[in-house]
Amino acid sequence: MADSEEQALEERLKSALWFSIGKIVDEETLKLGVNATPQFIGALTEMVWAQIENVSTDLKNFARHAGRSTISTDDVMLLSRRNEGLEALLRSYMNTQKPGKPSRKKR
Repeated sequence: MADSEEQALEERLKSALWFSIGKIVDEETLKLGVNATPQFIGALTEMVWAQIENVSTDLKNFARHAGRSTISTDDVMLLSRRNEGLEALLRSYMNTQKPGKPSRKKR
């Protein structure tokens, strides 16, 4: 993919993320009776984008370290290992998606 195509795709993805975050912020500000500036939404979008980039890099590296070219649920669980609440939520979700396959036990 050419650099200009990659940049265009990244801008479209960032725009979609900004729109989604804006909708969530609007819903929450209505519930709380507060206001959020467009600058806040923009800053939050940039922070979420940076986190997505970090997570995607980590997942790609975990898969590569395991000798795979595809990211698996094991990689996602490895990423969540330091956040017990997230790990429990993901395990619960995985168990509902694959009821026949037992999840790995926590060490």
